[in-house]
Amino acid sequence: MKYLVLILSTVILAACNSKKSALELKTEVIKRLPAKEANAEKNDRGYLIGIANKEMFQDPSYKGWYNSRYSEYNVDEETITKLKPVINNYTIKGFMGTWCGDSKRNVPRFYKILEEAGFDENYFELVTVGRNKKTPDNLQEGFDLLRVPTFIFYKNGKEVGRFVERPRETIEKDILKIVTGEPYKHSYDKSE
Repeated sequence: MKYLVLILSTVILAACNSKKSALELKTEVIKRLPAKEANAEKNDRGYLIGIANKEMFQDPSYKGWYNSRYSEYNVDEETITKLKPVINNYTIKGFMGTWCGDSKRNVPRFYKILEEAGFDENYFELVTVGRNKKTPDNLQEGFDLLRVPTFIFYKNGKEVGRFVERPRETIEKDILKIVTGEPYKHSYDKSE
């Protein structure tokens, strides 16, 4: 009888522990959802509109500015080293316009920074918008989009900060402040 109680107690405790692990795993999956499939297309003015990925910037209409800005940018290695252990705790949603000079300058740099920091790009969704900062299917709706590019950082499904149009210091240092919880205001933040 003692052995039966001991065996049952062990089985019950083991079952409780396995449920906890499964629950923790499920919670982690919910916290960080991957980006949607890329579907951007050129509109009649030649602007890329929709969900894009970096491969789309190899189209002849975009690769000149994308590749030159990407290759000429030298990342801040010291800041990248600090980003590496924390950046993959976040999901990023970006907005840009292929018509916008700031987007053409900063989006290739942003991709290079993500690559150097080892960020899993499956968790970066980039929406390309028209000059009115909209898409036909309203992908911008609910994101309070003021300027492009805008990169919004999420942790556990909640926005923790955003980079808007241009850096306050450097792109890397701005990102580091956002993902480490340091005080940071983007260039157009008027809050106190």
